[in-house]
Amino acid sequence: MGFSGHLVFARSERPLLEAPLFGGPGQGSRSDAHEWRPRPGGWQTLQLEQGIWEDEHLSVLVERTGAPACVADVSDSDVALVTGLDTRGRRRQAWLHLDIAAALLVEEPEDMDDTSLWITTPQFEEALGRERAALDAEVPADAEGALLWASAAGVQAPAQQPRIEELLRGHETFVEELFDLLLDELGFPEAAHSTPQP
Repeated sequence: MGFSGHLVFARSERPLLEAPLFGGPGQGSRSDAHEWRPRPGGWQTLQLEQGIWEDEHLSVLVERTGAPACVADVSDSDVALVTGLDTRGRRRQAWLHLDIAAALLVEEPEDMDDTSLWITTPQFEEALGRERAALDAEVPADAEGALLWASAAGVQAPAQQPRIEELLRGHETFVEELFDLLLDELGFPEAAHSTPQP
């Protein structure tokens, strides 16, 4: 079974787990939150089990830290929706693992009683193809948005958009690894031996 929950990436002088958002001081040993190895410059990633993170927390985190932040909503280590927010309130989103995202986004017919039957039909395959093509068409804009978000975060070495597009279309065994690689490629300083454990 893979990981389902949220990956929160933000900059802070203090451990993120000490923020009131995550329960405040003394919460560093909680079993439902894990810290990845920090990156230079105060950049940190928290891996939070399902149920801890709410959508409105991202704006609270950006306001508290005074720096852009992002969160990846991960499902079973298979797919993630990454949302970045900068200090001006501009929100950017991108999917990771597009094939699986497309399958999640395909709308089931209203008259379909059994989902397992629906996914075996030619109509599902057609709908899946359309959804996958629509997601793929959004990749250039999503990559540009990711670069703008990273620039707002003060990244000094800008990544090349074709490489970011390649990652957004890419696939790793665990989507958490793709998220970490995306942060690397966007130009955030790499953590020593930065290999997250799903």
